[in-house]
Amino acid sequence: MTIAEQKSTRRVGFILVPNFALMSYASATEPLRAANLIAGTDLYEVVPLSFSGEAIRSSSGIVVHCQSLATVGDRCHTIFVCAGGGPQDWVLGEGAFGMLRRLARQGVRIGGISSGAYLLAAAGLLDNRDFTIHWEHAPVLMEAFAHLTPRQARFVIDGDRITCAGGVAPLDMMHSMISQRMGAHFARRVSDWYLHTAVAQSEAPQRGSSAERHGTNHPALLTVLEKMEATIESPLDRQTMAKLAGTSMRHLDRLFSTRLKSSFLATYLAIRLDHARRLLEQSPLSIAEVAFATGFSSASHFSRHFKSRFGQSPNALRRKISSELK
Repeated sequence: MTIAEQKSTRRVGFILVPNFALMSYASATEPLRAANLIAGTDLYEVVPLSFSGEAIRSSSGIVVHCQSLATVGDRCHTIFVCAGGGPQDWVLGEGAFGMLRRLARQGVRIGGISSGAYLLAAAGLLDNRDFTIHWEHAPVLMEAFAHLTPRQARFVIDGDRITCAGGVAPLDMMHSMISQRMGAHFARRVSDWYLHTAVAQSEAPQRGSSAERHGTNHPALLTVLEKMEATIESPLDRQTMAKLAGTSMRHLDRLFSTRLKSSFLATYLAIRLDHARRLLEQSPLSIAEVAFATGFSSASHFSRHFKSRFGQSPNALRRKISSELK
């Protein structure tokens, strides 16, 4: 990169989708502002965008005034789709997807932050690409696009596609992007500006470890718990799980009882039902489809267990979500 290219202003657009997460947006844009201040020149121009050109409200109620993607999109070096919320917020017309595809063909780098990757997938921009998405939205994406498998990484840069899990992970992503352009020393100065001393690598995990989530460090239990999370659609029996953990069924039952104060079956059921609730809240799948996707033989069987755990039926939860959107 020449000196002139290094010092030129890059326009970075952020397409804001209703109910986008303000933290994700700030984590992505603030490092660019700091880079300008440290450099003493405008290395980056941040441009809030929307498909309609109208102001967009974040999930916290903050309204951001935006320019129209159709007007300035082709003048951007990079464009990120910044989304949060749930599927009710991700309904874009084919015209919007067409604009994204056209910009990609014109050489604009296209990225997705948090659930923005879902919209890139819907536009066909993640086919044969390495990418990530926020862990909470990964099951919904894989149900909707069976040919795609997101990587559980904080961010992924695959050529002219950039995806990030959201939250504070854009701080790490921007450190990497600024480093690529301006060098590691300059990027370190930007991160230090925000007291971001522990910069995570792309492949760093999105969530706390299994030990932190489940409150145990026992290796056999962790093996089984991680396998439970990976086999929600087709649950495995105790004998198979015990064999995977290298222990007996009796000892496995004892571990669940003494260390987790629960049983093998109750823990497995809770993991499946928690996953089912996320699908009900975030995916367009029918209740029967959610039931089968979480290993239940029938919708009625699923509904009984769901109501027992959450105090309301799947239908009641769906009605509540619908009423909140009106």
